[in-house]
Amino acid sequence: MTLTPPPAHWIGSGEIQQNFVLIHGMVMAPSFWEAYAPAAVRHGQSLAYPLPGHHPWHLDKPGQSPQAQEVASAYASAIRRDFGGEPVNLVGHSTGGFVALLIARDYPELVKSVILIGAFACGRFEGQERLAARLLRVPHVGPYLFRQFFNRWIATPEQFRWGSIECVYDKNCPWQNEKATEAMEEVRQQLARARPEDIAACIRFMSDTSLLHDLAKITVPVLNIVGNNDAIVPPAHQLRVSRLMKRVQTVILNNCGHLPMVEHQERTERIIGSFIDTMEAIHVQPGVRGTSFARSAVDDTLRLLAAATQRREQTGFSRVQSHRTQCSTSA
Repeated sequence: MTLTPPPAHWIGSGEIQQNFVLIHGMVMAPSFWEAYAPAAVRHGQSLAYPLPGHHPWHLDKPGQSPQAQEVASAYASAIRRDFGGEPVNLVGHSTGGFVALLIARDYPELVKSVILIGAFACGRFEGQERLAARLLRVPHVGPYLFRQFFNRWIATPEQFRWGSIECVYDKNCPWQNEKATEAMEEVRQQLARARPEDIAACIRFMSDTSLLHDLAKITVPVLNIVGNNDAIVPPAHQLRVSRLMKRVQTVILNNCGHLPMVEHQERTERIIGSFIDTMEAIHVQPGVRGTSFARSAVDDTLRLLAAATQRREQTGFSRVQSHRTQCSTSA
């Protein structure tokens, strides 16, 4: 199956010459980034793409799951279309991070850096699956059960928001304010215009794909933001993703669930801004110094950023330290 490239939802002001592509998580929508795109991203030439099967990107063949190579190719075509082939900074939340890694693996010439937020590299989280994916695996009646579950979940604003509350750790965080309410209602309306069978196809694509053995092939700088209390994607898995990559900076936020850009918006924006500033500052003029020097400079600066971030951010992450031990023994 050939996927039509996704439509673009432009967000940035274009004040700075930095290209950004944002990709949302499962059963979300590009409009989510209207409220929660990081400040540094808003000033660039920035757009959001939907996940496959999420409105307004309907699958050419309803309900047919795409292959990983087809998904990556469709996004690559969209980046060439919208940015003239110039490399972009990919910002991916959850499944969007999974897709960002897929693009960086298959089309490194189009990727300047990757920013992961609550992301994963194995669609089943190394053995774990969400309820929707489990429903789809029920013989014979799985698609029907999923459709009923999906339609009921998005039936009303209250049902949708309360069904999403497990994403956050502190239930009193800004998830309940007017800004979040408006953002989630826009997402709900976008989902209501999607075909449930297309959403199901995207879930199957995700569940059947693993990038764990390919992470070492990704050589662009990566920032991995992990919520210490993420109940959706296990922090142990997120830390293993970092461990398997070559050029990654990992930041762990305490008292934070699956939505750092909502739960700790200012901290998340500051971390991403520092990372972007680092990428911009280390710009080597062609013909002056080789790429090996540039890579070394980036890596050295990322280490400095790690130390600075650790001083600024909360450091009492005992729960994740235990996850770190599990990661080192399971890799």
